[in-house]
Amino acid sequence: MTLKDLADSLFDRLDREAARPVDLSRQEHGEVTRVLHGVVEVEGFHEALSDEVIEFEGGASGLALDLVPGRAGVVLLRDPQGLRPGQGARRTGRVASVPVGAALLGRVVDPFGAPLDDGPPPAATRLAPIEAPAPPIIDRAPVTRPLQTGIKAVDALVPIGRGQRELIVGDRQTGKTAVAVDTILNQVGSDVISVYCAIGQRGDASARVIARLRASGAMDNCVVVVAGGEDPAGLQYVAPYAATAIAESFMRAGRDVLIVYDDLTRHARAYRELSLLLRRPPGREAYPGDIFYLHSRLLERATQLSGKAGGGSLTALPIIETQAQNLSAYIPTNLISITDGQIYLSPLLYRRGQMPAVDVGRSVSRVGGKAQLAAFRAVAGPLKLAYAQFEELESFARFGAKLDEDTRAQLARGRAVREALKQDEGEPIPVAQQIALLLAVSEGLLDDFALSYFEPVSTAVMSAVADLPAAQEIANGLPLDGARKQAFLAAIRDALDEVQDGHA
Repeated sequence: MTLKDLADSLFDRLDREAARPVDLSRQEHGEVTRVLHGVVEVEGFHEALSDEVIEFEGGASGLALDLVPGRAGVVLLRDPQGLRPGQGARRTGRVASVPVGAALLGRVVDPFGAPLDDGPPPAATRLAPIEAPAPPIIDRAPVTRPLQTGIKAVDALVPIGRGQRELIVGDRQTGKTAVAVDTILNQVGSDVISVYCAIGQRGDASARVIARLRASGAMDNCVVVVAGGEDPAGLQYVAPYAATAIAESFMRAGRDVLIVYDDLTRHARAYRELSLLLRRPPGREAYPGDIFYLHSRLLERATQLSGKAGGGSLTALPIIETQAQNLSAYIPTNLISITDGQIYLSPLLYRRGQMPAVDVGRSVSRVGGKAQLAAFRAVAGPLKLAYAQFEELESFARFGAKLDEDTRAQLARGRAVREALKQDEGEPIPVAQQIALLLAVSEGLLDDFALSYFEPVSTAVMSAVADLPAAQEIANGLPLDGARKQAFLAAIRDALDEVQDGHA
């Protein structure tokens, strides 16, 4: 290279450097003074922002969560080498953000968008802050459209609307995750995008859920955000907010989104751990005073947007774990007061083989009934009344009292209702077939069948209406009356006659 070429190259480089925008912000540096399990104290920061990303020597990074003049309490998000007192730290001037957009569909990522599925980094073109204010009231609209779960006990008796926040609550190993995952599976083929957020779960538990989503084809329209139990508590803390930011990006684009938080019990425990390490005053059950705000600011971001705001919706299904069926514990009562209802899964029903173990008496949906399909409303009322009467009569009948004919008829109807609400995991049922079975039960057409023979009978009833023109009309929201109801009843009776002939 000649001297002229070298000079030209130097001047070109100087021109490129001059063309770059100059960063006039003052970049503060600090020093690590204390290192605990997942929490670092840094001296020397006077202008640090809440939720600002802090970078340390050696590649570690954290989130500024506790701010006092001259000092910051930083929650570690990544620590590849291990921090020690005396190492340097610097502000980045940016808040914690996550990649958003369609590039994340079908991917498994951590709360900051790093791939966990052995694929390349998502080719997202935009970042969104993980913390964002909830949509204002003026941008919200009433919940008027149903979100079908494919679960008979839920769609008929505890309906969920798009934009609703419905809590799934129950003891350990009662099928909470199964209900949420089945709801995601039921969105295959629909326009609903799903986001599943695993918080503090074991690796094999998250892997099983991801395998189910992939096997059913649901992964093509789904994003999975994972902060495992082996990850730092700080990463578990930010996981649901990052997942919500991803879901909000689709909602703002006018899409309907379903998000599952599995589960917020572990999220609250992670935040309690961080708060105690940051030496915040403990309150009830050692949780900090702002534990209610932790979840309220998260779940308030789920809503139905008005047409002027894009018309999208974000439906939230947070999961919470109880101990010994104690719904009055601190975190469950907080979340029950924040959400629009709860699906309670009873361990007693689970042990009896009633799957899904939805306790109809303790479950409620405060806004979903307004969004429920008209055909469901026609059968749900008599069904719920018959089931409630049956539960009371069944406990009375165990004493061996002599029963009259009407009481025996009510018990037979209640047993049929209970059997009709049973459903295997991973088998969501279309709307029309659910309504056909529930209609047959409410009309008393299944009262005389033996419970041991109920499964083939229910299969025959649901198959009988699958191809009827009225089935699509009902799924589109038309009421179950007149010719549609008669067409359903005729097909059901024909199917039952064939079953009885075959059984004879």
